[in-house]
Amino acid sequence: METLRVALAGRSYPIHIGAGVLDASDLYRPHLGSGRVAVISNPVVAPLYLERVKEALRRAGAPAPVEVLVEDGEQAKSWGALERVFDALLGARLGRDSTIVALGGGVVGDLGGFAAALYQRGIAFLQVPTTLLAQVDSAVGGKTAVNHPRGKNMIGAFHQPAAVLADIGALTTLPERELRAGIAEVIKHGLALDAALVDWLEANLDALLAREAGALTHTVRRSCELKAQVVAEDERESGRRALLNLGHTFGHAIEAGAGYGTWLHGEAVAAGMVMAAELSVRAGLLAASDAARVRRLVGRAGLPVTGPAMAAERYLELMALDKKAARGRVRYILLERIGSALVRADLDERLVRDAIAAASPPAAAAAAR
Repeated sequence: METLRVALAGRSYPIHIGAGVLDASDLYRPHLGSGRVAVISNPVVAPLYLERVKEALRRAGAPAPVEVLVEDGEQAKSWGALERVFDALLGARLGRDSTIVALGGGVVGDLGGFAAALYQRGIAFLQVPTTLLAQVDSAVGGKTAVNHPRGKNMIGAFHQPAAVLADIGALTTLPERELRAGIAEVIKHGLALDAALVDWLEANLDALLAREAGALTHTVRRSCELKAQVVAEDERESGRRALLNLGHTFGHAIEAGAGYGTWLHGEAVAAGMVMAAELSVRAGLLAASDAARVRRLVGRAGLPVTGPAMAAERYLELMALDKKAARGRVRYILLERIGSALVRADLDERLVRDAIAAASPPAAAAAAR
């Protein structure tokens, strides 16, 4: 097992990475309050790991937990699902000394964390991520939210977990499509922050896709190192943390426009990164050869390099609602080179349309222009 820390003064917390960490009762024990525990999961993950987590909690001294299952997929990030979680917590009379354990992927982590942020004005929660996307990104950093029909993650709060238990062993049961979606967020970390990680991915992508333990461990550890450093510097995304949204402005528009759940989050981010790279070239920031390199890596990972057949007007409409928008202008995360991102809000709409067209199916590309 390896342990990193997210340094946030009195709210610092550990990230434990390794095979079997979700069974380690000593990793739960320091973070459990004096009250009860609620485990939030879904019908896909629960049959695989819920009993193991319950046994670890029992050995940690916790009473039998309240079990709350929400539907699988992005549709669970809704106000209705949040209400069902609250109904379960209130029905079991959980108090402010209780703890939520979010067992699942990014959706369960976001929903469970947001429930913890709101319930009785805030209770503790633990992240036990079971997907690569959650382990490398969404479980770390305290962003919690549900979706709104007009935009992804538009209703949420910053609420840091007490700890993150990233069990590499859980990735062996991950569907192939989910694994590839998680790799999109790893690529994002490298493109935005660490050129050496991009080099490593280009050399080791086959091992990662084959789920070799060493490749998985390195991927999760390096991504968490990068994310932890940025969160420690800019917890509430007032500055540098915005760079971790590379591909997300376009990606969130794809998810909302196609209908939540049609595209996995990582798939939408992958296509969004290609669009961001194309926009970077058109803005005079990135060499065309580097944009081609982005497209090749995304494609090698089995991820989409084009968005859906969606009109440019629809992209622009949805991106206008992006949380990073300021003073009525969309702020785009662009690349000046591999491993270095920046924020721009002064781009001509024609450049954005051209970038969308460059990463769209042929019919949609013609319409975008």
